[in-house]
Amino acid sequence: MNFAPHITAPVLAAMRFIDTTAPPAGIWTELNEIAAPKEAVPMIESAHNNITPHKQGAWLQRSQEVLASLVHGGRFVPNESLTRPGRRGRWPIESRDLTAAMSPEGVGRLRWGICGLLFWATTLNYIDRQVLGVLAPTLGHVLGWTQVDYGYIVAAFQTAYAIGLVFAGAVIDRLGTRIGYALAILVWAVAAASHALVRTVLAFAAVRFALGLGESGNFPAAVKTVSEWFPRRERAFATGLFNAGSNIGAIVAPLAVPVVVSLWGLWSGFLMTSALSLLWLVTWLLVYRPPQRHPRVSARELEYIGADEQESASSARVPWTHLLRHRQTWAFAAGKFLTDPVWWFLLFWLPKFLHHRYGLDLTGLGPPLVVIYGMADAGSIAGGWLAGRFLKLGWSLNAARKVAMLICALAVVPIVFAPSMQDLWGAVALIGLAAGAHQGWSANLFTTTSDLYPSGTVASVVGLGGFAGAVSGALVSTAVGFVLQATGSYALLFIIAGGMYLLALAVIHVLAPNWTPVHDTAAATRP
Repeated sequence: MNFAPHITAPVLAAMRFIDTTAPPAGIWTELNEIAAPKEAVPMIESAHNNITPHKQGAWLQRSQEVLASLVHGGRFVPNESLTRPGRRGRWPIESRDLTAAMSPEGVGRLRWGICGLLFWATTLNYIDRQVLGVLAPTLGHVLGWTQVDYGYIVAAFQTAYAIGLVFAGAVIDRLGTRIGYALAILVWAVAAASHALVRTVLAFAAVRFALGLGESGNFPAAVKTVSEWFPRRERAFATGLFNAGSNIGAIVAPLAVPVVVSLWGLWSGFLMTSALSLLWLVTWLLVYRPPQRHPRVSARELEYIGADEQESASSARVPWTHLLRHRQTWAFAAGKFLTDPVWWFLLFWLPKFLHHRYGLDLTGLGPPLVVIYGMADAGSIAGGWLAGRFLKLGWSLNAARKVAMLICALAVVPIVFAPSMQDLWGAVALIGLAAGAHQGWSANLFTTTSDLYPSGTVASVVGLGGFAGAVSGALVSTAVGFVLQATGSYALLFIIAGGMYLLALAVIHVLAPNWTPVHDTAAATRP
């Protein structure tokens, strides 16, 4: 048997037997996620029995180095005095095997191709959403919408999104990511095309409701796919990559929609997104399989994906009532409830703000929105990278996630000054910084579900949290319409947005101070 993925077990055993000094801070938590199989016990015993007293100090020093390298993905070549055949204290595996085991080179990259499909789907998901925001000033003029009318239409989408998330996670957990994701895309593609057939406020609200139901499946399916295809140390970065598609979609929409509309008419923008979604659906069904059944995944990559997954054998699906008994579920839901409305506000109301404050028309909206969502795209990737960097430095999972989220929360605060900026690009810079910080926050917040829960429940937890965020977003969108109708000012809205992330992080820390993984989803107490 190849023990390379589990070589941390004999290293840890040697440390315990020597009983001299503790391993670096944060290592113990991560070691619990890299459990050795029963077959590794003879290796542990051999490692112990072959250590002579005069070798203990050297063994401890080298084992700590190996341990740190293995946990954090580094490269290490064992000391020859500990590996040379015929010497007591030698490793029970060869030096070349250990070096190969610690190097990610040659593992294969099919999982990143799967991440590319998730990125593409998330991009389309946000193009579909952003089309209405880009066209809102024009549609409002053509169809005579008030601020309150527009608020109701946006709230219809978010209400359906919330309802869909209640079921989407459980459906995807039950059907699997391949069929569940395909079903979600089909519903939203049909709903997107239906926008071209309606004209009244009520009819628009109805088709937005249908679009919300379909799009609610995207993030539960994508996060579950990441939990299936990526080892724990790569998940935050993979989540940041596919989540960056939301910003690419928000960039593409203001660039492409005016061109499409100028060529084929006002309603063609909705038909364009429907056609692209159907193209993705065909590609997904042809290409995607779970890693254990994918014909193109190599044995090494499959082993690498599952090397630190001790929960996969016990990833039983559980009722939502059991998930809600855990403080960790409430922490994730609170984070979504408090911060998702800020992103919804930027997505649906930002074009109207720029039109109202700076007089931008349909074609003039493109450059500012491209800059803002380009900054958001960079923030999404940087947020996932930042937490991963902290982990590589030896930080605990708890500290790495929360410090990364704190940095993002602080970066949102300057948005409170955006409405008072006389210069358009000064406002764009502040809003872009906040958008990037939100996406960095979101990449880490989504990843907390795979940090804390078995893979079989990830989509359900994401769905429950998304439900909380969508309900909050629907309430806020309706309130925004009334506030703007009454005051004509965006100042109060931006002030509230600037403080929500710090409040959310405080609530998350109170509910989940230690970031303890949930191994038994059926046995917990309410917060």
